[in-house]
Amino acid sequence: MPDTPLLELQDLSVTFGTGDAASVAVAGVSFSLVKGKTLALVGESGSGKSVTALSIPRLLPPGTHIGGRVIFRGQDLLTANEKSLRALRGSAITMVFQEPMTSLNPLHSIERQIGEILSIHGTHGAKAIRARTVELLEEVGIRDPAERLGSYPHQLSGGQRQRVMIAMALANRPDLFIADEPTTALDVTVQAQILTLLKGLQSRYGMAMLFITHDLGIVRRLADDVAVMQKGRIVEAGHARTIFAAPAHPYTQALLAAEPKGLAPAADPAATPVVSVEDVKVWFPIKKGLFRKTVGAVKAVDGVSMVVREGQTVGVVGESGSGKTTLGLAILRLISSQGRIAYLGKPIESFGFHEMRPLRRHMQIVFQDPYGSLSPRLSIVDIIGEGLVLHKAKLGYLDRREAVARAMVDVGLDPAVMDRYPHEFSGGQRQRIAIARAMVLEPKFVVLDEPTSALDMSVQAQIVDLLRDLQIKRGLAYLFISHDLRVVRALASDIIVMRYGKVVESGAATDIFAAPKDPYTRELFAAAFRIDTAPAADFTA
Repeated sequence: MPDTPLLELQDLSVTFGTGDAASVAVAGVSFSLVKGKTLALVGESGSGKSVTALSIPRLLPPGTHIGGRVIFRGQDLLTANEKSLRALRGSAITMVFQEPMTSLNPLHSIERQIGEILSIHGTHGAKAIRARTVELLEEVGIRDPAERLGSYPHQLSGGQRQRVMIAMALANRPDLFIADEPTTALDVTVQAQILTLLKGLQSRYGMAMLFITHDLGIVRRLADDVAVMQKGRIVEAGHARTIFAAPAHPYTQALLAAEPKGLAPAADPAATPVVSVEDVKVWFPIKKGLFRKTVGAVKAVDGVSMVVREGQTVGVVGESGSGKTTLGLAILRLISSQGRIAYLGKPIESFGFHEMRPLRRHMQIVFQDPYGSLSPRLSIVDIIGEGLVLHKAKLGYLDRREAVARAMVDVGLDPAVMDRYPHEFSGGQRQRIAIARAMVLEPKFVVLDEPTSALDMSVQAQIVDLLRDLQIKRGLAYLFISHDLRVVRALASDIIVMRYGKVVESGAATDIFAAPKDPYTRELFAAAFRIDTAPAADFTA
């Protein structure tokens, strides 16, 4: 029967630890999924989405207690032996994770990694494996696939790495494809391409897809059905159109309403310029041959000019590889560049390490991944207070803790937790810690490099409100680097759009959002807002 469920979860429960240390991650989750359909599991971090997905092929760590039933093709996977599970994993059931760089082996070529999946599940012979690998790479949209076989993960862009992960997942034509936040860290145009690719492949192979995400714009485009999770339980489930048109549960309503709101104030040309750059270039030499002769250059930033004023935000948007982050690092003098860079009117483009050190407290940066930028070995008080040790060495231990406490209060954290470690906090809390680390030195200029891209929608909105409040309170100048145009619209008074190192369009945010002039800007905006607004049935490339 066509409507017979391929997958059924019946009263699934997952508990980590035992006794007083037991933590219930999933409680009483039930749903079903048929071939050819997509079910989106939606909820904030910690809601139990990924744990639910990992329970299906039983990929949770040893010692985890799993209750209930997971019926796949009529078999209860929770009672299946390890041999049966190994036969299913990577073949009938496959999974793609959020960050492909951590999922791919950095020491092995793309050909070897895809080939391993094929050989384990029955494809034999070097020629057959190579031919099938090229076919898969072509199928997922990798250009010149035969030439990419010898590439390593670090030689591919984020979108290309995610396509390789999808190729690995599709290698053995699975019945069930599990996608765990596969587009979160991707640019909007690449995100749209990956979603279109997944939908096309699903249609071609007739596979069922379990799609885990916190981005409701994607759910609206991709899913047939939705299950909303909160604190390990499904609080609302139904057809996607019904959920979006008339959400019944207060949590679902809150999720749908959780989007960065408000518009940035109009740019004030009379405000004091904090940072100004003129014709900034960052070119990386291309060297070839035995003697490493320079034969060209990668023009990461190619002649960028702009002004960031007190109390205002300049948003820098563009795809991966457009030069956004490189521009921010050049302004902070963290990489070499050519062209004029001035801080409060004083040229600093020729400043070296020692000359820049006194300015570091005034020019700070917040990175995209707070977990990667916070040392797991340091407590929160040491992480936030590290800059105080360097730039305010006369502060005593108690005064330093007091300054850290003030910074934590400013970013909405309880100072009582300052002696804990990063792993004890959620993603949103870790990002607040990273912001506190920058703000404790009372800077005048802050580079914000994708600070909200990996966060839940509701947490994104909170961080945007926090950054806006801090800016108003302290008159901060922000350079806000992002591919999320909703966040940029809420924060930036001016925008520059970058592509291949050059500025293709710049001006007041309200003007550009209302009527983008450059074809690339129009394409970028169309990809972002098409994902947000179009109904699932209308998904097109």
